[in-house]
Amino acid sequence: MSIKNKLSPDEQSELIDILKTRFEKNPARHENIKWENVQKKLESNPEKLWSLSEMERTEGEPDVVDYDKKSDEYLFFDCSTESPKGRRSLCYDRKALDSRKENKPANNAIDLANEIGVEILDEVQYRHLQSLGNFDLKTSSWVKTPEDIRNLGGAVFCDKRYNTVFLYHNGAESYYSARGFRGFVKV
Repeated sequence: MSIKNKLSPDEQSELIDILKTRFEKNPARHENIKWENVQKKLESNPEKLWSLSEMERTEGEPDVVDYDKKSDEYLFFDCSTESPKGRRSLCYDRKALDSRKENKPANNAIDLANEIGVEILDEVQYRHLQSLGNFDLKTSSWVKTPEDIRNLGGAVFCDKRYNTVFLYHNGAESYYSARGFRGFVKV
């Protein structure tokens, strides 16, 4: 892990406090999960703490949404009410960004996700997130696009309107100020 991808002990402690407060405020997102166990995992995985801090820095508000007994990992999703502000106005991937001749966005969702050490939610994960609350009522979020759609130049995104989660399509090179992406990290 590079030094730039590492938090100081004070930064780690501050982030753990933020995550603990969010965890305690939103118990319905993680029933039957004990914070003490989550904290032990966080403290033993500083590289994951860095990714969680990047999720926090870009206003994703990461929180625990599941635990995988088989892999002994906690799953953190971006749980901000709207698509994270620090990750909007992005086309889908590098190929889409490179295809734009003018008015290029600053980055693309896939590369930015890789830079901050997260993966983009897929449709199933996005629907799971929506089962935990109301998200993206005013914004939308790119989701992992199936290869057959991407190979044809498209990409997919989701939002929630009329109390329903919708999956839409767009050209992968498109970008909008109200569309970002939600990520996840396993710890």
